[in-house]
Amino acid sequence: MERPPNLAAAIDAAAEALIGVLDSATSRHNVSVSPTQLRVLSLIMAHPHTNVNGLAELLDVVPSSASRLCDRLEAVGLLRRSADPRDRREVRLIPTAAAETLLRELTERRHQAVQAVLDRMPNRVQHELLLALLAFGHAASANVPQATAETTARTA
Repeated sequence: MERPPNLAAAIDAAAEALIGVLDSATSRHNVSVSPTQLRVLSLIMAHPHTNVNGLAELLDVVPSSASRLCDRLEAVGLLRRSADPRDRREVRLIPTAAAETLLRELTERRHQAVQAVLDRMPNRVQHELLLALLAFGHAASANVPQATAETTARTA
């Protein structure tokens, strides 16, 4: 089957629409942290043994920038630093219960917003979209450079 010439443009437009839906759900939540800070919290939740250097690698920023982001999150009670029990010279980044609640509520709101859009689509199209997204995710992950996979494993 030949690819339509505008497939990449259609995917880009759909991604923009999805971002709009997700951003709208987030903004209605009256979040007191920036999108970057939310990303930091999500990364720390996904990599529970992360330190500032590991976070800097995940964000592709210098450690001092990552540390300042952590300072702001710590100041608003969403993050705490703790000595790593395996190596007391290392400091782990730990999301607080408030951060976990915030991320859980935002995830639920975002899922509800996406579901509202999906509910306006026929079931058959929803199923086709699911299959296409799974295939896209598989193809995208098969193309991840080895260095990125090694960095993720090292900082996890």
